[in-house]
Amino acid sequence: MVNECMQETWATSGRGWVENETMFDQVFTPFTHALLGAAAIEPGDRVLDVGCGSGTLLEHATRLGATAVGVDISEAMVAAAQRRVPGATVRLADAQTADLTPDSGQAFNRVVSRFGVMFFEDPSAAFANIRRSIAAGGRLTFVCWRSDDDPLMFTLGTSVLTDRLGGSGAVADPAAPGPLAFADADRVREILTDAGWDDIGIEPVDGMCDYGIDGSDGVEERLAMVLSTTTGQRARAALEPSLGLDGWAALVDDVRAEIRRHTVDGVVKFIGRTWLVTAGNPST
Repeated sequence: MVNECMQETWATSGRGWVENETMFDQVFTPFTHALLGAAAIEPGDRVLDVGCGSGTLLEHATRLGATAVGVDISEAMVAAAQRRVPGATVRLADAQTADLTPDSGQAFNRVVSRFGVMFFEDPSAAFANIRRSIAAGGRLTFVCWRSDDDPLMFTLGTSVLTDRLGGSGAVADPAAPGPLAFADADRVREILTDAGWDDIGIEPVDGMCDYGIDGSDGVEERLAMVLSTTTGQRARAALEPSLGLDGWAALVDDVRAEIRRHTVDGVVKFIGRTWLVTAGNPST
């Protein structure tokens, strides 16, 4: 099964992430540091970055002396990652189904991902496919969002748009591909076990998501994030034609005001909650 829906989504959303990669990197700094600490990448390692985005982890891996390969389903992100990390190999591919074997024929010994593995249609099949490209004894390390009990990451500003869009009121499937698909640790463990991984560790990692860049209050940075999400882009496509340019601008001002109401000490910041997940490819 191919992630056709996600490919369509990230064909558009990827451009917004690329435009705001500096902001995303700052906001996600605590989780990047936690992931890299657990992955323990060393010179000579062969690293696969799944859902590599604009290349943050690829850049770190190459700086540490590793050979790095990234895969992503967003053409915009693949192009951005290749520009950012010319020393890495970056492929436009679906890690759920693509043959990830390195051209060198030498299997990877590290797999990493920062918020890039929650979008598979069939996650068990995806992680089994990923494991096939990993050497025996190789390690997997990724971070994913832990739960929706930290609503600001997913609602601050976005709620203004979803309220205007309305909806059926139906409760979304918590296991559906999306940012919170791996919020349940038991589900993550079951998926990885089914895919053949062992020595699975899942621990909570909290970090301050700080949108203040270069002394800003972070309001415009959070607004940019909101508008670059799938919800933000869907809202614009659905509402701007009926509201007109002035009406859409007024709605964006409402989003901006909602974000500003949640500043802390004059800056947009809040705790983000994630799982830090590690696993191994069995040696035998």
